[in-house]
Amino acid sequence: MLAKRAALVRVATLLLSGDLAKAEDAVQTGLVRLYLAWPRVRPETLEAYARRCVVNAAMDDRRSLFRRRERVQAQLPDVAAAEAAYGDEKATAALLATLPARMRAAVVLRYVEDLSVAETADAMGCSEGTVKSQSARGLEHLRAVFPQHEHNFV
Repeated sequence: MLAKRAALVRVATLLLSGDLAKAEDAVQTGLVRLYLAWPRVRPETLEAYARRCVVNAAMDDRRSLFRRRERVQAQLPDVAAAEAAYGDEKATAALLATLPARMRAAVVLRYVEDLSVAETADAMGCSEGTVKSQSARGLEHLRAVFPQHEHNFV
């Protein structure tokens, strides 16, 4: 799993609006859950199980009652999120942060991680129809809110 950890952190970072510290926590929580379930995990489903644990941990963080509502930063950003260049990871996270959590999860897993609809549904713990509708609505929202980046959305 150590080899897949970087990919899991990347997914969690995008799911948690670019917050690397929370992403690291979500991956750590997910890997602990994987460890606790180790006797039940089949080797051929290990990667999918780990991904689902991380997605669930990231979604749990977003739903937590004790989550801080405000974001404290020492300095103001140099560039507004909408003006940032699309290519870098921070800009991608800023674009994805405009989506609700389930839509963001569907878009990240489908189009950033390039998972199939079935794999995404398994990772999110929902039906394939939900994945299709959430990812379509997410892309539609991104196109509407950021028309200058429309060519970057699938």
